[in-house]
Amino acid sequence: MKELVKNIARLVKVKTLVTVCVLAVFAVLSLRGEISPDNVQTVAVMVVSFYFGTQHEKKEG
Repeated sequence: MKELVKNIARLVKVKTLVTVCVLAVFAVLSLRGEISPDNVQTVAVMVVSFYFGTQHEKKEG
């Protein structure tokens, strides 16, 4: 049981890292003018919604 909890904790850390990296990449691309800020907003909302949605499901389940 302890091993399962450790694996889930590692997965959460990986998801957090991936979320921050994706948001940072899109922010940098927007600042460089390579993509429009509207696209960054759309991607950021999707990524953050997915991240917090999965966190919410884990707490209920």
